[in-house]
Amino acid sequence: MNRIPGAVLTVSDRASAGAYADRSGPLAVSLLAAHGIDATLAVVPDEPTAIRRGIRSAIKHGARVVITTGGTGIGPRDVTPQVTTELLSLPLPGVVDEIRRRGAEQVPTAVISRAEAGIVTSTKRPSAFVVNAPGSTGGVRDTIAVVGPLVAHIVDQLDGGDHKP
Repeated sequence: MNRIPGAVLTVSDRASAGAYADRSGPLAVSLLAAHGIDATLAVVPDEPTAIRRGIRSAIKHGARVVITTGGTGIGPRDVTPQVTTELLSLPLPGVVDEIRRRGAEQVPTAVISRAEAGIVTSTKRPSAFVVNAPGSTGGVRDTIAVVGPLVAHIVDQLDGGDHKP
């Protein structure tokens, strides 16, 4: 099986400043590996420019799946979904609906997540699947549980593959 190139982008003011140890990003990298995805890890502050640059850079460097962690709540600095929406050519709302549903089985506040998911297309590079995960380790586990099994099929579809049952 060919490994799929990916990226994890932790969005956190505290982690990017070194005031807080990033636990969600390394966990996402580890969980993605179990699904055949080799992901790099970067940490950026909750700033639209940094988030946009992080997602674009990951795709520029070949990532076919980009998972962001953090910034999906309703706090004043939670801007990851807005930035992601700007970049998406094709939203996939069912993906985040399922992530929220699974999360709410354990933590009722999971439904407050404003996460987005979809496809970023480019004329210069292959398309990429981008998903926002909450910054908690539980939110990352729920996200990868939904997304991990889908990635190979999504990348195959983006590359023109046939629909598979």
